Amino acid sequence: MPRNVASFEHRAEWMRDRQSVPSISPSTRPSSADRHYSVAEVSAMWNLSQDAVRKIFQNEPGVLVLGGQGSTHTRRYTTIRIPDSVLQRVYRRMTNA
Repeated sequence: MPRNVASFEHRAEWMRDRQSVPSISPSTRPSSADRHYSVAEVSAMWNLSQDAVRKIFQNEPGVLVLGGQGSTHTRRYTTIRIPDSVLQRVYRRMTNA
């Protein structure tokens, strides 16, 4: 097999793995029946600033991010809702050192 083909296949596999979303086990998969917390609620529970909570959960799988498109001259407002199962998963991950 030519070297370029193997290299191309290796790179393609690497790119697929890099772009794949982390899998969530069925037991921790968020559902619509879960209680969804606002950033302010989690901030009060964990005694953290709202900015810190946003940073922790902004790229977490399962978090609902709702927001408008906005225009180029206006700020885009987003609302974050954190399901209970995601909250517990992140808490476990952060407390297991």
